[in-house]
Amino acid sequence: MHVGLEHYLVVSALLFCLGLLGVVLRRNLLVIYMALELMLNAANLALVAFSRKYGSIDERGSVFVIFVFVIAAAEVAVGLGIILSAYRNRPVVDVDEIHQMSG
Repeated sequence: MHVGLEHYLVVSALLFCLGLLGVVLRRNLLVIYMALELMLNAANLALVAFSRKYGSIDERGSVFVIFVFVIAAAEVAVGLGIILSAYRNRPVVDVDEIHQMSG
C-alpha cells in the first residue's frame, strides 16, 4: 500500500484537532502547554509532507520546520519559566486559579 500525501494530512489534522481540544477543554496549565506543542508538531508534519510531495531540490518545507522547532524551543524556555514562577507563588496549576491571582 502506498502512503500518499492524503494520509499524512489526515494524521496531521487529527493531531491538530486533538491538540485544539486539549487547549479548549483542559484547565491544567501543563496539559494546555503540551497540547500547544502537539499542535505545532501537527503543523510540522503537514509542512514536511507538502515539502516532500511538491518541493523542489532545496526542500523549503523542511527549512520552515526548523524555524518552527526554534520557535517551539523558545516557547518551552519562556513558557516553563512562567509556569514555574506562577507555581512558586501559588502551588496550583489550574488556569482559573492563576487568573484569580491578578485581581
